[in-house]
This record gives sequence, C-alpha cells and structure tokens, in this order.
Amino acid sequence: MSRPARPSRAQYPAYTQISTRWSDNDIYGHVNNSVYYFWFDTAVNEYLIKAGALDIHAGAVIGLVVETGCAYFAPTAFPDTIHAGVRVDHIGTSSVRYAVGLFANDEDAAAAAGHFTHVYVDRDTRRPVPLPEDLRTALEAIRS
Repeated sequence: MSRPARPSRAQYPAYTQISTRWSDNDIYGHVNNSVYYFWFDTAVNEYLIKAGALDIHAGAVIGLVVETGCAYFAPTAFPDTIHAGVRVDHIGTSSVRYAVGLFANDEDAAAAAGHFTHVYVDRDTRRPVPLPEDLRTALEAIRS
C-alpha cells in the first residue's frame, strides 16, 4: 500500500477553523490520533449545516458514517489552530465520499489528510435514500 501525497490548502474549497484543546494532547505531547476523526466530522457537518443542507435536529435525512481513513504527516498540539479543509471526491445515489485536510496554524502542507464516507438514510427507518436536491447542490459546490 503506497502512502498518499501530502496535500496543500489549495486542494480544498471549504474550510472550518477548529481550536485545539488542552485535553486533545496525549501523554506524548501531541494531539491524539482519535481526535482527528472528531475534526473530520466537525468540518463536514459544519459545512453542510452552513450550506443549509443538513438539519441535525429535525431533518428527514441524516448521514451515517460507513468508512473513514487518515494519513498522518506531522504532529499537532495544543494551542494550535486547525484549519480543516473539505471537498467532495465522489457523489453516489445515497452516498458521498469527502476528503478532509487538516492544517495547523498557517502551514500550507497538511498535518493529516483523510476521507469520510456518509450514506444518507431516512432518519426513522435508517434505510438509504437518494440525496435530497439541496444536499446534492451543496455537495456539487465543493466537488473536485
């Protein structure tokens, strides 16, 4: 398995700024790898909420995570500011694959980069449904 190339900021059209917390650091003095997945989730969902494509409290359609992955290139630590870049790499009938790049402070090269796949389902039945038009429009806006 080959290691992915380290992405730059220019590869992501949408950004969310995230402040690291003291508790994000682990015993080794850097942000624990599990926190990066929280940041992926935050970046993707913040983009969708701001785009008006996701109602987390009452929407009929919700996204369930079915796959994630991450490559780590450089450590981050409190009190870094993380700039989480998001783009869409694939849009299916009911699924979306996002790419997320995490950039510390003013760095142009990603500290970490990964992917995050949602399958959109009916909130009540949890069965896959076609992507609603407002969601598809928001996704197309950041598609690579």
